[in-house]
Amino acid sequence: MLLKLTGVSKRFGAVVASDAIDLHLERGEALGIIGANGAGKSSLFNLITGVMRPDSGVVEFEGRDITRVAARDRCHAGIGRSFQIPRPFETLTVFENVMVAAEFGRVRPQADAVAISGRVLEMTGLSSKANTLAGQITLLDRKRLELARALATEPEVLLLDEIAGGLTEAECHELVALIKSLHASGITIVWIEHIVHALLSVVSRLIVLEFGRKIADGEPRAVMADPVVRKSYLGIDEAVS
Repeated sequence: MLLKLTGVSKRFGAVVASDAIDLHLERGEALGIIGANGAGKSSLFNLITGVMRPDSGVVEFEGRDITRVAARDRCHAGIGRSFQIPRPFETLTVFENVMVAAEFGRVRPQADAVAISGRVLEMTGLSSKANTLAGQITLLDRKRLELARALATEPEVLLLDEIAGGLTEAECHELVALIKSLHASGITIVWIEHIVHALLSVVSRLIVLEFGRKIADGEPRAVMADPVVRKSYLGIDEAVS
């Protein structure tokens, strides 16, 4: 078991961000997470990465209790994340942005970070943009850069937060192909996404959240056919249809 959450809950006053969430993730798996806005998806990522600490419950990574471990140390241990809205260092080059992640995401010598950054830029199709300022690249390349920075930490598990959002259909296909290749290379992936067809083309298991609760967990197409999920996520009430 690579990652395990047991009874993880988080509240903000009357708002329940996570309600006794149980989650398990095997090494090499590709797990998708969907839910309406406000369902608790990004909050779950914040609890896994240590940006937030749960009010109750346990987070374990590679068999170790990391519930109270700082976000920095979780990154060093192998939990990498991209964010929904890319915020690169715009006055640094694409290469320099990746170097920051490579050198400090795992704390390694600069020479090693240079080599890793070069490999990651090649992997994500950004080598030709290496010397371009990050503030001057397209949205698709900013998404690629966001992914590259996460990969430069050499994560054991890669958390993707709506990385396809805002892209054209053609750009989305490009990004999906890249994510598929990353997963095929052995990287464990957890992907939050509203573009469901993109998600279903990659993941082998799907979780659905509603108001901080997990309401479904299983084979993606079976989950999407579940009447409870269809009513919650798609707004389709089959009882009255």
